[in-house]
Amino acid sequence: MKKIYKWGILAPGKMSAKFTEGLKLLENVELYAVGSRDLERAKQFAEEFGFKKYYGSYEELAMDSEVDVIYIASPHSHHLEHTLLCLKNKKAVLCEKAFALNSREVEEMINEASEQKIFLMEALWPPFQPIYRKTKEILLGGEPGKIIHLNARFSFQAPYNPTDRKFNLELGGGSLLDIGIYPVIDALYFIGVPTEVIAKASYSETGSEDSISIILGYDDGRMATLYSSFRTAGGIGCDILCENGNLLFSRERDMSQRLNVALNGKENKEYSLLPDGMGYQFEAMEVMKCLDDGKLQSDVVPHSFSLNLINTLDRIRKAAGIVFPGRD
Repeated sequence: MKKIYKWGILAPGKMSAKFTEGLKLLENVELYAVGSRDLERAKQFAEEFGFKKYYGSYEELAMDSEVDVIYIASPHSHHLEHTLLCLKNKKAVLCEKAFALNSREVEEMINEASEQKIFLMEALWPPFQPIYRKTKEILLGGEPGKIIHLNARFSFQAPYNPTDRKFNLELGGGSLLDIGIYPVIDALYFIGVPTEVIAKASYSETGSEDSISIILGYDDGRMATLYSSFRTAGGIGCDILCENGNLLFSRERDMSQRLNVALNGKENKEYSLLPDGMGYQFEAMEVMKCLDDGKLQSDVVPHSFSLNLINTLDRIRKAAGIVFPGRD
């Protein structure tokens, strides 16, 4: 009989609402508790989604002995603090991307998880999605040949609001950690860690980066060109250009996914999928599978991938001149 895991939500909001819709699709989940700095907000979220308990502080949630796993969806700037709080209270943690603001903070989180012998995973959506897995399967099959170039983008037009977290430097604002992380994930997932990083950014009135263009170089001559922006409606997609053809995939904001496989001399193939729960349930499934197996980290998103990701993001920020005051 499968263990039923009692989930807690730290920082209810739009992201937590999306994730909870995914949790509701799983049979081995109990929607147990919500923690917010605002008791009324926690109550409203708990009542809307059917959680049994709600707390007016994150500390109370972390200290609840019944909670098995906590999903953290606070701003990037608070991930270190909130992850350490949960780990020190022996709670397994699934923390939203970006894992933290810089590699030093991510290393501290991973070291604490190791010391406490508690499961920790970064909530990365892409590696669990059917389209990403299908793309990887086709590439590993060898028919497309070697990847020569990867071009990935994530951009949409966000109304400028200096108090919004997307434009607030103190909260880790800027397109890079919010949406630019996805093209970076694409490059790391399909090609690997680059040897060279070039980046150029433009900035909003608050000083936060609102658009960034990135070139990643590899020792074998391959390249990746990446782009993210709050200023242009460029959509979400990744073009993988190979020796024997191209694999082009994209998704919409509702997480519907499409993959076009155009190999030389062959008829194009197209795959499409709109996963239930916007695909967030796959992350939760992985967490609970790891806990069932007694693992402290995921094989799909291991700590090493999160370290490579944040190290690459740090290199991009340095190349573009992006600084988080007081944290760099």
